[in-house]
Amino acid sequence: MTSAALAISEGGTVRPSDLAILSSMTGSKLVDCQTGRSAGFSLDLEVMKKTGDDNETRFAMSSKSWISRLAAPLIALVLTVAPSGSPVHAVGSARKVSVVSFGLFGDQGVFRSEATRAAQVVAGRFGSGPINVQYNSKKGGSATIETLAMSLQAAANELDSENDILFLILTSHGSPAGLAVKAGRLTQTLTPSKLADMLARTGVRHKVVVISACYSGVFIPRLANPNMLVITAADADHPSFGCRDKAKWTYFGDAFFNVALRQAKSLTDAFFVARTLVQKRELHEHIEPSNPLMAGGTNVQLLLIMRP
Repeated sequence: MTSAALAISEGGTVRPSDLAILSSMTGSKLVDCQTGRSAGFSLDLEVMKKTGDDNETRFAMSSKSWISRLAAPLIALVLTVAPSGSPVHAVGSARKVSVVSFGLFGDQGVFRSEATRAAQVVAGRFGSGPINVQYNSKKGGSATIETLAMSLQAAANELDSENDILFLILTSHGSPAGLAVKAGRLTQTLTPSKLADMLARTGVRHKVVVISACYSGVFIPRLANPNMLVITAADADHPSFGCRDKAKWTYFGDAFFNVALRQAKSLTDAFFVARTLVQKRELHEHIEPSNPLMAGGTNVQLLLIMRP
C-alpha cells in the first residue's frame, strides 16, 4: 500500500476465550456460529467448552488447505468465462477508494484479525485512499456505533462525493436485529436503520458495504441500491460460521477477502467464487448453508478498478 495511510486503533490485548455467545441482543434469535444451533443465555460453560472441543476436532481441516484446494480451479473458471460487460478500466481513471473497517465484537480476536486483514486486501486491490481500521477487545475499544459514524464522516470529508468510493467492512456476531458491538462492558446493537442513516449522512454517492456476520442479509433491504453495493456473509435467516477466537478469518472472510478478492478481476467475480467456496465447505462439514448474498451496486461496479 504505497499511497494509502493505514490507521489502526487498538482496543487492548485480546485474550483467547471459550465459545463466545452473543448475549447483548435480548429477544433476538441467537445462534452459535460454530455449530449453527440455537443458543440461550444460560448455557452451561462446561457444555460450551465441550461443544467447542468437538468442533475443533470436527473442523480439523484447516481453512488454508480446504480453501486452497477449491479456490484455484474456481478462480480460473471465473476468469475464463467472466462476461465482457465487466470492464477493465485504465489505471489512470481510477477513483479514490477510502476503506473503513471495524471489528465490532471484542470478546473474540477473529473479528480484530478479519477487520485488519480485510482492509489491507481491499486497499491492495483498489488502493489510493486512506484506511481506517478499528476494533474492540475484552478490555474495551473504540469500535462503537458513535465512532463508526464519525469515521465514516471523516472518510467522506476526504473524498469527491460524486466520483470517489467509500468502502465499509464490518465483522461481528449478528442476529436478525443487527450487528453486536461489544467493547469491554459496553454492548450495543447496530441496526440496519442506524447504518443506513450513517451512510446517507456522509453524502458520498458511491459506496460498497461488506458485512461478515450471522443474519447479515437483514441489512440488504435498507442499504442496497444502484449506488450502494452490499455483500453479506449470510442471508437474513441463517448464521454464518468460523468465528473461533484464535482464527484469522471467518469462513466467509477467508473465502472472499483472503482468497477470491486477491485474484479476481471484479468484486462480482470475487463474490461468486467466495460463495461457491463457502457452500462447498459447509456441505463438507454438514452445517446449514449460510447463503451469502450480493445486491445493488450497478453504478458502483463501473467505477471500481482492480489493481493487477
